[in-house]
Parts: sequence; C-alpha cells; structure tokens
Amino acid sequence: MKNIFPVIALFAVAALQAIRAAETPRPNILFIMTDDHAAHAIGAYGSKVNLTPNIDRLAREGMLLENVLATNSICTPSRATILTGQYSHLNGVTMFNRFDSSRQTVAGLLQRGGYYTGMIGKWHLGSDPTGFDRWTILPGQGVYVNPTFVEPTGRRQIKGYCTDIIGDLAIDFLDKRPAD
Repeated sequence: MKNIFPVIALFAVAALQAIRAAETPRPNILFIMTDDHAAHAIGAYGSKVNLTPNIDRLAREGMLLENVLATNSICTPSRATILTGQYSHLNGVTMFNRFDSSRQTVAGLLQRGGYYTGMIGKWHLGSDPTGFDRWTILPGQGVYVNPTFVEPTGRRQIKGYCTDIIGDLAIDFLDKRPAD
C-alpha cells in the first residue's frame, strides 16, 4: 500500500472490513469534502474565529482525523487522489486535467461491496462520475447563484444559492437511499 495516503488506507481498510463482516451490520459512510479552507477554519480543529457547530458535532459523534496531509492540495488532483488512493503522478491528475473514470476508485469498491453510493456537489474532474448509484455535480467550478448541475440524464438549473442546494440534494439522497 505504498502509494496510498494514510487516511485513504484507514478508510479503505475500515470499509473492506465492514463489507467482509457479513454477519454484522455495515456502517453507513458519509464522506464530506469541503473546498477552499484550512482545518483551522473549523471549530473541531480549534478555530476560535469560526463557529461550525454542525461540523463539530459530526467530528464528536463520528471520526476526527488529526494527522492527515495532502501531497497536492490543489482541488482537482486532491479529489483524484482521494478517489483512487494514488499519488497524482500515478493516477494521472497532476493539475486540472481530466480524470480517467475507468480507474478503480473507493466508490466503485464500495458499490461492488453492496453499498449504495452517491456524489453530490463539486466534482471538478472533467469526466462523469463512475462508481456512484446517483450523482449530481456542478460543471467545473459551478456558479454560486442559480447553478446548473449535470446528472446522468443531462443538465438542469436549480434556483437558489449553490451551498443550500447541494445541502438539500445531499439530504434528499440520504432520505431516498435504500434502507439496507
């Protein structure tokens, strides 16, 4: 596992152990990736400036990673690294180039293991998501007001503020996912 970030390795091992333990219920996995802020902008990581009670609650009741690093903090290659567990020079996304969706990803592995998977929000990888049962993504960076989203069936514009819309779409995904 020499080319896998510690956080991805931990995530993958935990997910695979859950999949293999058929006699025990599998945990739900909710991965939230925020964009364009440092850890010190979140209360759970010690921010005295920003109030982030909902994120802090997720950290208290879920998992808070305290020893994590990014070898490429630019958003597009960082996303590809999280999906593949490979460094940018190995997964082919070193800057803002297109992600090869035929690559094996954590989403695809979870999906093949029986998980219902979804991707809602900023994808920014230049390709359609694979390994997801449902996806709704912003084209490129997206816009903040009345954004257009891309889905398997095409494009649709949704009225409102982008962050609120993504939150509502994510809650809708969680509410309508299969119960198992």
